[in-house]
Order: sequence, then structure tokens, then C-alpha cells
Amino acid sequence: MNTLKNILLLSFLCTTLLIAQASAETSDGIIRIKSNHDVSTTIDKLKTILETKGMTIFKRIDHSAGAKNAGLELRPTELLIFGNPKVGTPLMLCSQTAALDLPQKALAYKDASGQVWLLYNDPAYMASRHHIKDCEKALKKVSNALAHFTKAATQ
Repeated sequence: MNTLKNILLLSFLCTTLLIAQASAETSDGIIRIKSNHDVSTTIDKLKTILETKGMTIFKRIDHSAGAKNAGLELRPTELLIFGNPKVGTPLMLCSQTAALDLPQKALAYKDASGQVWLLYNDPAYMASRHHIKDCEKALKKVSNALAHFTKAATQ
């Protein structure tokens, strides 16, 4: 029975990944989406979308500004930390160590070729990393929401 449950969970996660990430690149548990905007605009759009959906914005970090203050140069790089206990807590109830990766984070940066990317942690990777079981509904909700929010912010 556990084997069937694991197969169903794996099938669900794979299907969700394929559907939600049709326009994204994934590697090492990171989902990468090309943005049509500069870094600040991408993060501004994401922040606005998240706030309208009831998410709490915990912090916006401009790593480029921090680098400049340290006398270093870094291409535009901004991190947004956000979440909602109604979404994150169910994952932590399934595996309390998931709190290590929560609240959610999104990173926008400009690469060496000038392309702006928006990145976030793949919920399927988080599920695997933290051995999250029996939380298909919560994982699906997080995966779909992140895919929707980030796609809207990058278009």
C-alpha cells in the first residue's frame, strides 16, 4: 500500500511539475523563468501580485546595493521573501523540517548575457528534501500558486 501511495505521490508531483513549468527551466530543485522585465520591475510585479493574493511580504533584499556598500560590484540581484501561514503551515505539519525552506523566496537577477531570470524553489524538490508525505493537496496548491504568480510577474 505504501508503494502505491509513493507511486501516486511521485506521479502527482511529476505531472504538476510538467504542467506548471511548461515555460520554465528546472535544475537542482530551482525553477527558472525568463523575465521580460528588468530585475526591479520583475520583483515589483511579483510583490504586487503576492500582496493582492493576501501574502505577507517579509523582506525585499537588494543584493546589488549590499555589494555596492561593501565596495563590490554585482549585477542586479534582488530577493523577495514572502508567505502565508495558511499555505506554509500545512506543509510544516506534514514535515516540520520544511520550515527550513519557508517562508518562500523568489530571486530575480540579470545574468552575464543580460537576461533577467526569476527563480524559486521547486515545491516537488522541497517535498523530496523534507520527506513530505500525504500532503498532495497542500503541495499542489503551492506549486500552482507559485507557477501562476511567477508567470504573471515575468510577462
